[in-house]
Amino acid sequence: MKPLWSGTVSFGLVSIPVRLGSTVSSHKIPFRQMHKADPGPVRYRKKCELDDQVLELYEIGRAYETPDSTLVEITDDELAAMPLPTAKTIEISGFLDMASVPATQYNTPYVLQPGPGGDKPYVLMRQALNRAGKAAVGKVALHNKEQLVLIYAYQDVLIAHTLHWPDEMKSPAEAAPTRRVELAEREVEAAIALIEALGEADPDAYEDQYTAAVADLVHAKVEGANLSPPQTPPPGKVVDLMQALEDSLAQAKKNRDQDATVHDISPKKAAPKAPAKKTATKKAAASHASTSTSHTPARSTPKADETKKTTAAAKKAPRNRQGGEEDHRSQAQRMTDGVGLLKIWPSAGASSTVGR
Repeated sequence: MKPLWSGTVSFGLVSIPVRLGSTVSSHKIPFRQMHKADPGPVRYRKKCELDDQVLELYEIGRAYETPDSTLVEITDDELAAMPLPTAKTIEISGFLDMASVPATQYNTPYVLQPGPGGDKPYVLMRQALNRAGKAAVGKVALHNKEQLVLIYAYQDVLIAHTLHWPDEMKSPAEAAPTRRVELAEREVEAAIALIEALGEADPDAYEDQYTAAVADLVHAKVEGANLSPPQTPPPGKVVDLMQALEDSLAQAKKNRDQDATVHDISPKKAAPKAPAKKTATKKAAASHASTSTSHTPARSTPKADETKKTTAAAKKAPRNRQGGEEDHRSQAQRMTDGVGLLKIWPSAGASSTVGR
């Protein structure tokens, strides 16, 4: 793990050397900008506004612009020399319940990895936070600014989750509906029933359909495949809210019942058909033997009877095997249909704009 920050977590008189790293990675497909006429790649170049000279990275510094447009240079050495303890230390100043932090205040999660000699105090802090059911609060200087950070136990590691400062938070009240809305009790009850019918969601079951479609598009363009014109979705229409809730609830219940039926089906149910197969074979053999006796006065030898039974079984067996295979395929199809009910969108690899 490449560390984004290295320092110490100060927990009372206990110091824990740690390295801070990212917890996520992007699967977004990168694009380059290009000149449509050539097509040539586009590159950004930074120029000085005074002499119009193209600058290299080492020639560029940072400055603060005053209200009268004067630029005051601030160097890296000056920033590093500031008497700021959070530049290299996360000092724990208190603890709180994570439920007390508004969800909108969370910013970016990072993982803390113990540094050399920090394993034991790291595990101590992790277990203490886990048993207490608390999160530690501190500050850290990261990405050229000091940030509020919440440290909590997660599985076998400690997570450092940066928070927005309280004065940075905007009130969400301005996004609320501006006119008065009246809801009938049956509408609320229908919405709650729909929530219960849809059941719990599993985030692991969701897939990035857009990235998969972009990947298919890129692959088709590279291979020179013909692309079909995009399909425009039909415009939305205004429907009765209660009717839409009732229809959605009926569909959700239907899907849930079908899914439950599918999961109750077991391939072992095909086993009881075996005795019927044996009975049918015996009846066929007996019927054949009876017919042979009525037309032939001579008694059949045991070997001949065995041959007749085997022949009758062979004639009957293919139909039973075929029926068993069809029954197995129908069960597999129903199970596949049941799994499909769990999908909210089409398959991740599907793309309506790519011709194969």
